[in-house]
Amino acid sequence: MTVEPATARRLDGAAAAADIRARIRPRVEAFTARAGRAPKLGILLAGNDPGSEIYVRNKMKNSAELGMDSDLRRLTESASLADALAIVREFNDSDAHDGILVQSPLPAGMGSDAEQQVFDAIAPGKDVDGFNPANVGRLVQKRPALAPCTPSGIMDLLDREKIAISGARAVVIGRSDIVGKPMAMLLLHRNATVTICHSRTVNLPAVAASADILVAAIGRAAFVTRDFVKPGATVIDVGMNRLDDREQVEALFGAGSRKLAAFDKRGSVVTGDVHPEVTSVAGALTPVPGGVGPLTIAMLLANTVRAAEDRLAG
Repeated sequence: MTVEPATARRLDGAAAAADIRARIRPRVEAFTARAGRAPKLGILLAGNDPGSEIYVRNKMKNSAELGMDSDLRRLTESASLADALAIVREFNDSDAHDGILVQSPLPAGMGSDAEQQVFDAIAPGKDVDGFNPANVGRLVQKRPALAPCTPSGIMDLLDREKIAISGARAVVIGRSDIVGKPMAMLLLHRNATVTICHSRTVNLPAVAASADILVAAIGRAAFVTRDFVKPGATVIDVGMNRLDDREQVEALFGAGSRKLAAFDKRGSVVTGDVHPEVTSVAGALTPVPGGVGPLTIAMLLANTVRAAEDRLAG
């Protein structure tokens, strides 16, 4: 298969993330001067998930580059839920920790509801992921709160790229607590008309194709094809899917593509929820990688600085 030449404008998440970091750098310096210490993020990493190792390493690297501190606590794959909750309580009670990040996923042995219990235990004022129910409720009511990082980063990107939100029709494919639901809330608060779609949505392509802004967050590689996209629409691809099948990569990207060359070099590639053919239909599109991912880390740091400032202000 040969993919048609790209026409969609590339929405550069890496550049937008750099702008976010540049905006918070003076706030980090001001906080450090006033508090006598840098803003500090407490991180809990449990288990052996390779992706989590990469994410945490990148978060700590970005934090250090801004002059912020991070405190990584590790738990083994066999650790208990009680072990995780004990670390969260320590971070909650610490005057030196401003934000708390519990890296998902937690080991399966902790139980099916472990993540919910851990998120519930995080002090709302230190909940830099925005997953605590108190912060979720404040977000729904459009009250000041620490909001989930990926949707917040997407909103920042839309503003940076001057994508009109007020009055636009927005469709979010995916209803997760981490991305889909808070994404819908943030768009609604900016006066978009929002539809949330999921696996039971009838005639999903037609519903998606009504959108001026389409957010794909379902975790299925290349699921969103040209039939889902209104010509000229802005498409935000939140997916991060690992492809290990060479035939699939060639079918999606073509025999002479850079993706296939990358696969032959590494044995796998990462792609989003949006099919590459969408580049010939959309007006603007986030790449994978280099789109939403960098924004998520940048907004995590922004939330940590905000939490630190709020704690210093009392």
